[in-house]
Amino acid sequence: MSAQPDHLPAAPAAPAPRAAARLLARIHAEPPERAARWLPAFERDWAKALDDSRQTYDLSPLHHVVRTWRVRLDSAPAVDAFVAAGPDDGDGIDLAELTGTDR
Repeated sequence: MSAQPDHLPAAPAAPAPRAAARLLARIHAEPPERAARWLPAFERDWAKALDDSRQTYDLSPLHHVVRTWRVRLDSAPAVDAFVAAGPDDGDGIDLAELTGTDR
């Protein structure tokens, strides 16, 4: 008797063919300071995934980049709101206290 599941989880749907172009447009629409940081990062991730895909004949690396960047762009407003609200870190522990360097 095998302990293997009798079904495989469904693979995520492949992004649309123009998904990367749409992501580039969204990155360009971000505030200038964020776009200046994110555009080179996206292009680096895309170039690496494209190279990996060429070597393996597999589009999964490209799909992964599109999914990752889509989540990153979708979550940016929530992260901005969290940072703007001044996150409460009052329940944290000082690192010096943990390492014993406060003496």
